[in-house]
Amino acid sequence: MEKSVRETIKELTRKHLTENDGLCFGQCLTAVGWVGGTLPELYEEDGMVEVTTADVANGGFVVGAGLQGKRPIYVVRYQGFQWYNAPMIVNYASKSKEIWDIPCPILIRSIAMEGGMGPVAGSSHHSLYQRMPGTRIIAPMTPTEYEFAYQMFMEHDDVYHISEHRRSYDNTEDLPDIYEDEPDVVLMPIGITRFDAIKAREILKQNHNKSVSICNMLWIKPWSWNKSMWKTELHKSKHGGLILDDDYEQGVASYFAKQMMLERNFSQKKVHTLGLEHRTAGFHPNVDNLPPSPEKIVKKVLEICYNH
Repeated sequence: MEKSVRETIKELTRKHLTENDGLCFGQCLTAVGWVGGTLPELYEEDGMVEVTTADVANGGFVVGAGLQGKRPIYVVRYQGFQWYNAPMIVNYASKSKEIWDIPCPILIRSIAMEGGMGPVAGSSHHSLYQRMPGTRIIAPMTPTEYEFAYQMFMEHDDVYHISEHRRSYDNTEDLPDIYEDEPDVVLMPIGITRFDAIKAREILKQNHNKSVSICNMLWIKPWSWNKSMWKTELHKSKHGGLILDDDYEQGVASYFAKQMMLERNFSQKKVHTLGLEHRTAGFHPNVDNLPPSPEKIVKKVLEICYNH
């Protein structure tokens, strides 16, 4: 039986604590379903450290463990809480190796869209760290990608921000790039939008006779580490590209689009963006502001095709 993302995270955490002498910090780790079933049933004596609801202080605890070489995993149950933790991470962990030549490796499990907290803490916020030196950001949505992310963390002495999404936890399959001979538009999805991009592609093909390539953006930072053939596909495309993000459209998506259009030979290929609207984000009837749905992606692609 193939492993899911949930099972992969659980196995990697167990390995980190029992074989690699690591630590795992977070709030309510051993309660409320072990963070969606992604944690092994281990306790404080095994390296599972329950911390208080004082998020700024928790960032300090994790930085201290990182400076001691414990390579802590820091579970942030809601990505919105990163705004409280970020000062300690950015000002100490991310700068430590460059300023003091002391590495502070931390793996931050930053989880989007968990539970009913909705507009308070439900959306993705990976753009927060994208601007800051000393941090690498990756958004794995498959078991293979998550194993790769953990391997990279263990091989390097940097802060790794893992932008997770709860909707990916049941996934057992890889999400490969999809290339067309002459695509109308190239979709370049980030995070959970990768699943919706696949659905949108099928709708565009079946209902609108549109050809769409998909080039997945696994790495958010450094964005140049993305191995997909987005340059080749953009060159072949009729109408350019569309970057999809489950964070605000003005963040990572806009940065990627700018960098792509600055590339030589892309002056005639416009790269569009689609993400959260610039207002309160979350999962709540009063502020329904969610990642782009397949229907919304289809609408945007058709606008690009007909207005090009």
